[in-house]
Amino acid sequence: MAAHNKDAESRLVSGESLPVDDGALDRALRPRTLDDLIGQDKVRDNLRILIHAARARGEALDHILIYGPPGLGKTTLSHVIAHEMGANLRVTSGPAIERAGDLAAILTNLRKNDLLFIDEIHRLNRAVEEILYPAMEDYALDIVIGKGPSARSVRLKLPPITVVGATTRLALMTAPLRARFGATFRVDFYPLDAMEQIVARAARLMNTAIDPPAQTEIARRARGTPRVALRLLKRVRDYAQVKADGHITATLAAEALTLMEVDPLGLDDLDRRVLRTIIEKFAGGPVGLETIAASISEEGDTIMDVVEPYLLQLGFLDRTPRGRVATQRAYEHLGLPYDPPRQPGLL
Repeated sequence: MAAHNKDAESRLVSGESLPVDDGALDRALRPRTLDDLIGQDKVRDNLRILIHAARARGEALDHILIYGPPGLGKTTLSHVIAHEMGANLRVTSGPAIERAGDLAAILTNLRKNDLLFIDEIHRLNRAVEEILYPAMEDYALDIVIGKGPSARSVRLKLPPITVVGATTRLALMTAPLRARFGATFRVDFYPLDAMEQIVARAARLMNTAIDPPAQTEIARRARGTPRVALRLLKRVRDYAQVKADGHITATLAAEALTLMEVDPLGLDDLDRRVLRTIIEKFAGGPVGLETIAASISEEGDTIMDVVEPYLLQLGFLDRTPRGRVATQRAYEHLGLPYDPPRQPGLL
């Protein structure tokens, strides 16, 4: 997958983890137990059953695959699972495991019932996947000793472990790897009430006074994504501290978010540029993804992974076989007159 553009990497409303994020504070704000978890009710209820059953039998938890847009809590869920299982958690990512030997070193250092969390698991290379298959199926590690005609394969026994994989691109995972996960869960964008609870909980843990209408204002602009909500809350807290007495009111929150160019629905400059490009340069579409990307000097993967999911959820964008089409809602949000795209062959 292509690297994201620098502008995209600095977006406040991106679900991706940013280099400027306060990692220590973010970790402190994470829920630690299933009871602390807000939203994703179906995922939470299913995990509760899996965990209780595994603990009752004294077995390792089945391998779990979690997929969905960035920033929705896939890494947080892995920490919650490990805490509920009373197990150690080892965190790594697909791009970080470059060679089969890297994964072998990680696996041989795990103990019974430990959890191995692999973020961006779709980016594992094929040689590494081949090492992972027997580790997941048979709790074994196959290694080759020597080279050429004298090479021989040795199987090492591993303790029972649980692999938790996370991906934003389920379609890019190979079928054999997907098949080895016993439970697969999709995390989706959070509803407004859950986002309000997340903002309220974070403000409480940050010792920040905030009015309920201000919680709603931040939650409404956070794109249904907890990571974005926490990022916006920290920026609004700074604004309230500099411009007032630190107490966040609805007016202060709106002023701060407007200054950040995050509109009432959570769209930022990149979102609006994508919509305006489709509407103003290509008469509302249909237009291809790569054409849009070239028109605004962005990566196609950035638009598809980071921009489009939320625009699709809002109903501002349609994907058609011929390309992307801006809907009437997008025109109305941008304050532009709606001119329905004409179908080929029609006057």
